[in-house]
Amino acid sequence: MTTRVPRIAPSEITPPQVYFNRRAFLTGALAAATGVALGRATAAVVPAAAGAPLPYTFDAAESVGALVHAPDQNEKPNTWYQITHFNNYYEFGTSKTDPAERAGRLQTRPWSITIAGEAEHTGTFALEDFLKPYALEERIYRFRCVEAWSMVIPWVGIPLRAVLDRLKLTSRAKYVAFESLYRPSEMPGQNVPILEWPYREGLRIDEAMNPLAFMVVGLYGRVLPNQNGAPLRLIVPWKYGFKGIKAIVRITLTETQPPTTWSLARPDYYGFYANVNPNVPTPGWSQESELRIGNPFFHQRQKTLMFNGYAREVAHLYKGMNLREYF
Repeated sequence: MTTRVPRIAPSEITPPQVYFNRRAFLTGALAAATGVALGRATAAVVPAAAGAPLPYTFDAAESVGALVHAPDQNEKPNTWYQITHFNNYYEFGTSKTDPAERAGRLQTRPWSITIAGEAEHTGTFALEDFLKPYALEERIYRFRCVEAWSMVIPWVGIPLRAVLDRLKLTSRAKYVAFESLYRPSEMPGQNVPILEWPYREGLRIDEAMNPLAFMVVGLYGRVLPNQNGAPLRLIVPWKYGFKGIKAIVRITLTETQPPTTWSLARPDYYGFYANVNPNVPTPGWSQESELRIGNPFFHQRQKTLMFNGYAREVAHLYKGMNLREYF
């Protein structure tokens, strides 16, 4: 059962240097970015790197994001700079700064999404057509990396279940598999066999249909930056961050559990489920606590919450499962 909680006002969560009018539309800019029709409006003053503004709902009474149980209402989102300059994105390199430095070369337009497998509506769709039926929402989610650091991030996107409902899955669809772009000429990390490329991830259908699972196209009310997974990525906030596949080009509905990149690379470290579980250490380090990026007391850690604090919304999905075995 979910609990309705108050949303934080934008002016209270956004640092002054990146504050902007979230309702402002830049006429024509979003049309070029996502194909969503825009009305006439005035552009907001924002950092040049922020990209075009996105129209999205911000209604605590209507947004599914307003139903999320938040253990700590005092949590504040990280700054734009922190979110866009501290990333794991091995397609661009293994350093946290590589994505911000190298992702600018990635061409995200035109972009298409292929839908395959156990669904009535399959085929290859331009990103603009893929997004057109949906109203965008903002979700302020905690993000927990398996490396034991964390952030709070205001994403903009659409519920994954809305996409799956529209695809009309067959009764044989038990899992949804995702695949990232493979383009070594623009993603230099793919020239190094660190992982098996392209990147792949997956969810059980009931996980994917949970209201928290989110397809992301924006950040801080702006078009998603390349280094954060543009133009389309997945966020599953109760799971470790590596489940959040970026630069998605293919979604396949399957009857069997799909292979996933990190569970293939290091099955002793990374399982298919990847639920945030502070009681199960990763070989080599504990998951009991985390370092919140941006904490002024840099070495001060905080307790990691089961399912990253979203147990009320998702614990029922794993009833009867041994969460130590199925990590």
